[in-house]
Amino acid sequence: MSAEPIIETFPVGPLQCNCTILADPVSREAIVIDPGDEPERILRALEAAKLKAVALLHTHAHLDHITASRAVKESTGAPIRLHPADRPLYDALPEQAAFFGLRAEAPLPPDAPLADAERIRFGAYTLRAIHTPGHTPGSTCFVLEGDHPILFAGDTLFRRSIGRTDLWGGDTDAILASIREKLFVLPGDVPVVCGHGPATTIDEEKRLNPFAGL
Repeated sequence: MSAEPIIETFPVGPLQCNCTILADPVSREAIVIDPGDEPERILRALEAAKLKAVALLHTHAHLDHITASRAVKESTGAPIRLHPADRPLYDALPEQAAFFGLRAEAPLPPDAPLADAERIRFGAYTLRAIHTPGHTPGSTCFVLEGDHPILFAGDTLFRRSIGRTDLWGGDTDAILASIREKLFVLPGDVPVVCGHGPATTIDEEKRLNPFAGL
């Protein structure tokens, strides 16, 4: 591929979820990963770059990763994609918000469920889904395939940390197995865009992560 993909990551909402827009610079087709809040900001970013969203992908269904999905889909028509194991959590968005003293409208029903190893195309590029249960039952990471792969890890793997497992559906043994068996098999120089906070690399976390390091 001659052109590098467009990649824009920015934190949204009170919990500062990292939302990423990935796009093919030729076709202008775009994927939005974790449209968690501030739908107007996400839509402005798409419009400013003249991009057409073709899918809204969710790493999991906690409220800070799904709250803007309704408005972004209503504006763009892009399908909402989520692993089916997180559907109960997704449907409980208003209850999740109330737990934090917030309000959220009921979400739109998701479209075709995400499957492990599924490939999602946008223009000439492909994202591969990796089901990584542990933070939630349906937690899913995405790898941008090609000469320069990038991992979008959601709340499974953080810089020097891992996702919480004390919330609904969390499982410490499962998240550690997901990280070690599914993420740490990626090349060490692969950059990792986390669901919150700064980026890292696979090799850094193998060496320095006190929770999941080998």
